[in-house]
Amino acid sequence: MSFEATKGLFKFDFTDQHAILGVPLDAEFNDIRKRYMKIVRRLHSDTCPFEDEADKDWANQFLSKVVNPAYNKFSKDSDRKEYSLLLTAIVKRVAKEQPIMQVESNAAKQLASAADLQAAYTTAVLKLADKQYESKEQALEAIEQISELNMVYLLRKEQRGGGVISVQQPAAAKPAAPANPAPAAAAAKPVAQPAAAPAAPPPPQPKPIVSVAEQSCGRAQGFMDSKNYAKATLELKEALKREPKNSKAHAMLAMCYFQQGQATMAKLEVQKALASDPQEPTALEVKKKLEQPAAGAKGKKDEKPGGFFGSLFGGGKKK
Repeated sequence: MSFEATKGLFKFDFTDQHAILGVPLDAEFNDIRKRYMKIVRRLHSDTCPFEDEADKDWANQFLSKVVNPAYNKFSKDSDRKEYSLLLTAIVKRVAKEQPIMQVESNAAKQLASAADLQAAYTTAVLKLADKQYESKEQALEAIEQISELNMVYLLRKEQRGGGVISVQQPAAAKPAAPANPAPAAAAAKPVAQPAAAPAAPPPPQPKPIVSVAEQSCGRAQGFMDSKNYAKATLELKEALKREPKNSKAHAMLAMCYFQQGQATMAKLEVQKALASDPQEPTALEVKKKLEQPAAGAKGKKDEKPGGFFGSLFGGGKKK
């Protein structure tokens, strides 16, 4: 079966398992398991209360193909850690790229400025989860609304340590046209010129398109933040298969090689990154780190100026 959610964290090609299960982001595993068992009793073919056969079939498939995989993501520590790292990387990127969030549900808009973030968030999630699986339509709507709450909650904690964030407000409604004046009044006064039409509201901002390579870079950044450079390297190599001249991916890969003590590989990746973007900040940072050991050898008379990077980046002139 197809399950397509387009709001909240789902719009960034991220499957929000917390929203599917209807649990807060800080829920303990025991609470997640209790919630999962409650959903199973609701959707399983032996206990499902839905009367319509089509709805019963949907419930059974949704349980096996959506709810069960969501629960399995929390069953293993390794899967849960990987899921958490990817979520952190996505939130950091969104916080940097989208200062004004686009949310639709009233619950998410209220949470954006709630005074007590934690209490308001938990209450809103549990309220939606209480009736989440009463029908097919209600399940899908609740999942998207909970995911919007998750996104707002994480962004508030990421951007300003829990402070208020800005959300896009709906366009103001056009003022109603004035009623036609009475005939007598119209005869007594000169005919007024028609008022200029109100300016049309600006078109909605298009949703950002995140390439497969950018997704791999986001996952790699999460692994790098936790110092898991081996997994980050795999993600970045996957990104470069998609976009061989992606300067950001080359620069991040250079940093991974540098952190793992592979200076030669790091230098090559720096060269590729700067060939595409001479101002790529991460590549310049790695280049500077790689050049530092050479600075301590100034007293050696036989050392040629420039070293590896002298030839690689044009330094060191022949006398």
